[in-house]
Amino acid sequence: MPRPMRKPPEKSKNFLGSIKRIIKSLNNWRYLLVFALLLALVSSILAIISPDILSDLADTITDGMAPRVENISKVSEKITSSFNDEDMSNKIKNVMNDENISKEDKAILMETIYDVVDIKTALLSLPDNVLVYLFSDFEFEGVTISSLDQVKFIRIASNIDDHNNSEEMLKMLDSLPKSIYEVVEPKMNMKRIKNIGFVLIIIYLVSALFGFFQSFIMATVSNNFAKSLRSKISVKINKLPLKYFDSHETGNVLSIVTNDVDTIGMQMNQSLATLVSSLTLFIGSLIMMFITNYIMALTAIISSLFGFVFMFIILGKSQKYFNQRQAELGNMNGFIEEMYSGHNVVKVYNGTEESIEKFDELNDKLYCYNRKSAFLSGLMQPIMGFVGNFGYVAVCICGALLVMNDAITFGVIVAFMIYIRLFTNPLSQIAQALSNLQSSVAAGERVFEFLDEKEMLNEDDKKKKLVRKNVLGNIEFKNVKFGYEDDRIIINDFSVKAKSGKKIAIVGPTGAGKTTMVNLLMKFYEINEGDIIIDGISTRELTRENIHELFIMVLQDTWLFEGTIRENIRFNKKNVSDEEIWEALKTVGVDHFVKTLPGELDAMVSDNDQISQGQKQLLTIARGMIEDAPFLILDEATSNVDTRTEELVQKAMDKLTEGRTSFIIAHRLSTIKNADMILVMKDGNIIEMGNHKELMSKNGFYSDLYNSQFKK
Repeated sequence: MPRPMRKPPEKSKNFLGSIKRIIKSLNNWRYLLVFALLLALVSSILAIISPDILSDLADTITDGMAPRVENISKVSEKITSSFNDEDMSNKIKNVMNDENISKEDKAILMETIYDVVDIKTALLSLPDNVLVYLFSDFEFEGVTISSLDQVKFIRIASNIDDHNNSEEMLKMLDSLPKSIYEVVEPKMNMKRIKNIGFVLIIIYLVSALFGFFQSFIMATVSNNFAKSLRSKISVKINKLPLKYFDSHETGNVLSIVTNDVDTIGMQMNQSLATLVSSLTLFIGSLIMMFITNYIMALTAIISSLFGFVFMFIILGKSQKYFNQRQAELGNMNGFIEEMYSGHNVVKVYNGTEESIEKFDELNDKLYCYNRKSAFLSGLMQPIMGFVGNFGYVAVCICGALLVMNDAITFGVIVAFMIYIRLFTNPLSQIAQALSNLQSSVAAGERVFEFLDEKEMLNEDDKKKKLVRKNVLGNIEFKNVKFGYEDDRIIINDFSVKAKSGKKIAIVGPTGAGKTTMVNLLMKFYEINEGDIIIDGISTRELTRENIHELFIMVLQDTWLFEGTIRENIRFNKKNVSDEEIWEALKTVGVDHFVKTLPGELDAMVSDNDQISQGQKQLLTIARGMIEDAPFLILDEATSNVDTRTEELVQKAMDKLTEGRTSFIIAHRLSTIKNADMILVMKDGNIIEMGNHKELMSKNGFYSDLYNSQFKK
């Protein structure tokens, strides 16, 4: 099925402007939004603080796993503090005066001391059973170290004085006396570990809670925002002139209401808080890395730097594809809606193959733009994942070198392993958020373009009003000129008077302007020149709503919404009894059909093929009969019913027109023979006027039209 050529999708017209407008549209939820962003900010700050605390925990655990070698020096110093002449002389005197010590031991002691000049060397040459007399038990960190253990320690320590390596140190630790080993063995500071662990648990718990509430608030704001946009679009649709819908596909409008609004709400929910938290994590982790160690910070930054380059290159290239994707999505929805509504026509004219080819063409375009935008945005995660892993390797190597040179502790490496994640992950999250933001901007531009469309003229200044029950029913068209485009006038100089209670029929060939005149009367379009007057008041001085409530309309195109028979008949009208509905159904001859439906008036119907076109038309006519208005418009109201039903409908129409000024547009001229006045239109002008008998007697254009319908 041929379709008009579409303009190619345009690039984003004003990226920053659209973002500002989206933010401005969120004004009603600004406090909730600010609160959610603050929660995201605090949650990110807590995440930044935790690695430094975790570093302390790692250092505490590491220290608890290593021997307390500093205690060896302290114990050694404590033991050898008495290795001076004065103290040792006093101790020797005490030993010599001690009756519990054997004469043999005293002799060995005296012999050793006087033969060797170096008192320390002399002491170490003494037997253990003699040497113990020169030391006294003492307590260190709650452990009592006996004189014998002191002697053993001195002998072990003296054997490794010349071996300054870790292997000899480990051997010494394994051979230490039990009391001394207790003060140098690895010991976890469980109290400090518990305190640090408790602080970390609190931080992680608070961060998680803040993240939960932030997500909940953002979901609430985004859904309310999407709901608000749909409400605005709904209001906007009712303010747009018919000219807009004449030039835009229904499916494209539906795509704006559904796809584009959903895209804005969903991507906003995922993007705003992510941007805030990611930027906070990125900047905060950067600062903390430099505070902790600038060398490792530079290593992390340099290893991640080219990730930025790729990110901005991709963002620059992908925006146009997001815009084109949204536009093509709207085009496809429009085509699908068009083909579905005209499915029978497509089948009858064997247009299936052509429509499939056109669908494939649109589908290929959508696939192409969707693939490109998804591919470019999908590159963000693997690129940033590689950058993050590369950063881990660089930090580990650099950290190992610094630990070997005692520049940092092992806990700093642990902290940097987390910092590198906090530094690189936000890059990918920022990239993804910006990618989502691009989709939102592309969808937002379409939504805002729709909301910015020129509306029908504001009528708040119109104070005059016709009350339905007081309307006399006189209408006058006075030198009316109208064109859908200013340079293409189709109604040239239309003038006619319709008196109260009269039945006015409008006939003429297709394109003569019959339906256009009704649209002008209903003020669906504004006339270019001239005037339309109802009971002496110009329609220019009346609101559209006031004019619409004065008319009953039964159109050629039937419309039933999904609901019960009762709801469809009393559409937008309250206080209508079932008796009145049955009376209207009986008048148009469709009551028997309704009684055959399950549930009768409660039977569910919709604008689909479950009931015939003629039955739909009869139901819409019954709907018109329920409305009590002074004017009636019938636009080919009997075109979809058979001849027998037409007779019933015609009688119903005669009853419906009683006491009302009626305008009847008809191609089947046999239905308007009893009209009080027949207007024959051609090329936007009235070329003949009169009743059926008068026009037939003229043997003019009307006579030819009428007779042509009965030629065999």
